[in-house]
Amino acid sequence: MFSKYKKSAAAPKKAATVTNIADAKPKEEVSPQQVARLRKPVPTRAAQAAPADKDRKRKERLGEIKILLHGELLEHLNLAALEHATEAELRTEISSIASEILDEKGIVLNRDDRQTLNKELYDEVTGLGPLEALLQDDTVSDILVNGPQQIFVERSGKLQLSDITFKDEKHLLRIIDKIVSAVGRRVDESNPYVDARLADGSRFNAMVPPIAVDGSLVSIRKFKKDKLGIDDLVNFGAFTEEMAAYLQAAVSTRLNVIVSGGTGSGKTTTLNALSSFIDNAERILTIEDTAELQLQQTHVGRMESRPPNVEGKGEVSPRDCLKNALRMRPDRIIVGETRGEEVIDMLQAMNTGHDGSMTTIHANSARDGVSRLENMIAMAGIEMPLKAVRSQISSAVNLIVQASRLQDGSRRMTSITEITGMEGDVISMQEIFRFQRVGLTPDNKIIGHFTATGVRSHYSERFRMWGFDLPASIYEPTTMEV
Repeated sequence: MFSKYKKSAAAPKKAATVTNIADAKPKEEVSPQQVARLRKPVPTRAAQAAPADKDRKRKERLGEIKILLHGELLEHLNLAALEHATEAELRTEISSIASEILDEKGIVLNRDDRQTLNKELYDEVTGLGPLEALLQDDTVSDILVNGPQQIFVERSGKLQLSDITFKDEKHLLRIIDKIVSAVGRRVDESNPYVDARLADGSRFNAMVPPIAVDGSLVSIRKFKKDKLGIDDLVNFGAFTEEMAAYLQAAVSTRLNVIVSGGTGSGKTTTLNALSSFIDNAERILTIEDTAELQLQQTHVGRMESRPPNVEGKGEVSPRDCLKNALRMRPDRIIVGETRGEEVIDMLQAMNTGHDGSMTTIHANSARDGVSRLENMIAMAGIEMPLKAVRSQISSAVNLIVQASRLQDGSRRMTSITEITGMEGDVISMQEIFRFQRVGLTPDNKIIGHFTATGVRSHYSERFRMWGFDLPASIYEPTTMEV
């Protein structure tokens, strides 16, 4: 055994989609049987086969042994020395100590069970226990924990129930505490919810009892190590090559862009991809609640807001970061998400020389996005006439890109809309591209295509003067043969 990692003296032990029925003839007598046929059959939930009694008992026994060994490991391992140990040394040390303890306790396990146990013990000591395997799985984009016995994961836009569980609520709370304490936060009855960022950049949110009724709730939005570029999104079918050419012209000619969409619709991914069109010579400042943007330019300054501490002090809001950023000579400012009073400073920046700035907002359409901006200005307590507010928005924002997550889990850029000015008291807008839905396949996959609306861009002359002379053909509508 590696004696340098073992403590010299042993410490004392502690204990339906409904189809459209508008075509049904209203005057005819329709029997209940015929009416019933208009509805799609509701899929009943398939009964999950109970695990074999032998496997269930084996898992329970391994879980009990793991809890026992974990407590013993914490007493035997010299945690201070482990900080300088390599992964191979630590795995060997854990395996050796575990073997000794199993021999002392008279517990006999086969080779596979020992390997499984050693891996889980390593994850418990150095990582996040049962969650570690999900964090290392590149196919998983979200991890959602509903109490110790129910862990859902999202793969390819669809939620699935995983077979991974925690031992009990105490085990789950210990992992939550391990995460939040690493970033200087705490979570308990007096402070029952917390936001944090994992070491790899993943977003972490937790809510514990008594607020969480049936056990602690945890959500982890995993950080993608490989940044998706414009070419990747085009290949995935998120938008077309013509839309990409238009967006390149818009970003390169320093139009102010807002990416709008719902939760999980791909707003940050879209914003990240659009930023690739920014010239490498420009100075960019990014402001986020959780640092997610992966800009590839040379001159990038990243800022992250900070919530208040336990005493309610020390908060650094996005608005504070934005005010400070204006004094740092930025060419462009990129705000990860605008959701509050910082909208005032964002619009002011777009209006006062920081052309080409970008941000995201939560909204379901371009028109709804403009209404959200108006509401955020009102919530900031600014007393301005509605016409003045709309005038400020129309002069600041040039382009709204709508990202949506469709019912089959796919993500599409469903609309690109330009703001062209004011007509009376109303903000004038024109849609340039849209995703046209046609129908559904039998397995509920969206059938549709991207098309231009036939409206020529309001900024065509600006594009031409900056060297982006887009052909008129990209604005021509297309149809889809079904």
